[in-house]
Amino acid sequence: MMQSRCAFITRLYRTFRCSKYMYMMLEVCLGGELWTILRDRNYFDDNITRFCTACVVEAFDYLHSRDIVYRDLKPENLLLDSKGFVKLVDFGFAKAIGPGRKTWTFCGTPEYVAPEIILNRGHDLSADYWSLGILMFELLTGSPPFCGADPMRTYNIILKGIDAIEFPKRISKWAQNLIKKLCRDSPAERLGYLRGGLRDIKCHRWFEGFDWIGLQKQKLIPPIIPTVRSAIDTSNFDHFPASQDETPPDDLSGWDAEFGTVEPTPCWLNH
Repeated sequence: MMQSRCAFITRLYRTFRCSKYMYMMLEVCLGGELWTILRDRNYFDDNITRFCTACVVEAFDYLHSRDIVYRDLKPENLLLDSKGFVKLVDFGFAKAIGPGRKTWTFCGTPEYVAPEIILNRGHDLSADYWSLGILMFELLTGSPPFCGADPMRTYNIILKGIDAIEFPKRISKWAQNLIKKLCRDSPAERLGYLRGGLRDIKCHRWFEGFDWIGLQKQKLIPPIIPTVRSAIDTSNFDHFPASQDETPPDDLSGWDAEFGTVEPTPCWLNH
């Protein structure tokens, strides 16, 4: 994340630590979580969903060109900046796998996990295209297509495939077509992973007329422009009571020695 220089990925500038905590200094995105907006509106129309999906496609284009698989796409991991552009955050499951390589770690949010991850067949960049289709469905309806009472039931529903899902009428013909092409059971058949790469997604009929160049240059006007009153206005985020967790013990294990000199923690980070 610290190495990334993409307009659609939240910047990580520095990290710090003290004897009890590790801190990450991130780019501030005061528009709040996309999930919060989706929750309040119930679902998005084609225009908003198209814009949000396009921002994710640009982020994936950057990551996948560097053979990095993201593996944790969901509305909670998408932030809006003060202008309304969508940025990817939280790289806890991201991994540089190398060209043509696979990885076998079981990870991700249950509703977004691709079939090959569930079946432990190894997965690669194509797992991100599956999750892109799931994101589209959730943005257009308010909930992901595969939902069970617990993770195991969710996985069983996923393995039945996207064709077993009844699409609500509010999902347009071409949006449905794109979702189904992204959520093919076979990773090799997913749009974005074919010979045309991400260009196949950008040229799909659902994106017809979309200004990709305007988006890349951030000259396109976002469909949701958050109200941000100042550089420290956090009103677009949900507020929670302060954590009552016990203070952790000092960590003197030296696990981070290979990362170089430990920076002293600025006093303001403790508050």
